[in-house]
Amino acid sequence: MITVVGIGADGWDGLAADSRRALEAADVLMGAPRQLALVPASAAERVSWPSPLLPALPGLMERYAGREVCVLASGDPMFYGIGSTLVGLVGAARIKVLPHLSSLSLACARLGWPVEQVDVVSLVGRPPAALNAAILPGRRVIVLGAGRDAPALVAGLLSGLGYGPSPMTVLSDLGAGSESVLTGTAGTWAGAAPSALNVIAVECVAGPEAEPLARVPGLPDAAFEHDGQLTKREVRAVSLSRLAPLPGELLWDVGAGAGSIAIEWMRGHPSCAAVAIECRADRAAAIRRNADALGVPSLRVVAGKAPAALDGLPAPDAVFVGGGATAPGLLEHCWAVLRPGGRLVVNAVTLESEAVIAEWYARLGGDLVRLAVQRASPVGSFTGWRAAMPVTVWSVTRKDVP
Repeated sequence: MITVVGIGADGWDGLAADSRRALEAADVLMGAPRQLALVPASAAERVSWPSPLLPALPGLMERYAGREVCVLASGDPMFYGIGSTLVGLVGAARIKVLPHLSSLSLACARLGWPVEQVDVVSLVGRPPAALNAAILPGRRVIVLGAGRDAPALVAGLLSGLGYGPSPMTVLSDLGAGSESVLTGTAGTWAGAAPSALNVIAVECVAGPEAEPLARVPGLPDAAFEHDGQLTKREVRAVSLSRLAPLPGELLWDVGAGAGSIAIEWMRGHPSCAAVAIECRADRAAAIRRNADALGVPSLRVVAGKAPAALDGLPAPDAVFVGGGATAPGLLEHCWAVLRPGGRLVVNAVTLESEAVIAEWYARLGGDLVRLAVQRASPVGSFTGWRAAMPVTVWSVTRKDVP
């Protein structure tokens, strides 16, 4: 059994009796030097985390197996903490967690914000662009900082999105005698936080230049950098409705173009993941830029030609084929690796690709629809309709069938 003890900036004095007893009984204390310094001297062997930590963690747990190990963590170990990592490594049955107040709870208590009405974004070890998707008018966001420069970074991101009027509160060393509070607005923020241990509270206020983007499928085409190879807005919304993203699921976006399907899939829920497969290097680079701009920097981009580029990828819960349906073996490979209950959606605009999905529809069934979109545009001094190329959408759910 490994005991994980959450500890606050108030150190030993702020610990509950159970947490103190666990630390006093430990043969080995593990944690960051800052956390270990908060615990009084004892006979326990002290082990400071190596850097990088994650690759070394399995070896550390194996080395001290059989001894009474106590791991120190900041605040609540299961809130973006080492507790979750250890559970994934050795299983919940071998982990006992004694949580302290999280930085989220402390910040909301100071601000008078209901915890359930706050969005949380961690920048600790994560790309700052992850914040972009959370910035929406009227939302309250708690940003877990990544150093003294984090407030200036957050202010810059907000201002760049047109949210310069947003009030910001930086709370440092929460729970300690040195706790401090700084306030200002994103557009006028200057300087660093007094401590690297900070959280940043943002009340999102849109300025006149802000362009809020909804979280439901069908973002404007102009939201994406593209060279014309883009699943257009109306077709994208229908395709994503057929893909039916659920929290925690993985999508393959094959022939991704601008990556719009994968990006909107991930924007649907923070736990959704996606892999965008694109054979052209310039488009793959644009997908990465789009993912950053739209707040899903963890999108995985694979530059390569399917189906060969699909080898070794984790099995998907859904597959979207927006281009290349006629490639030999592509649909066979996607169908073979799709998890039971998974969805396959294929879009076709050419007669050749339509013929392929018609054959698959005859074999497997599913849903086959054809979309025709017309847009109003000038015709001389008048306005008329211009038709876009029709798109055939085939979707099928994999049951327990070969």
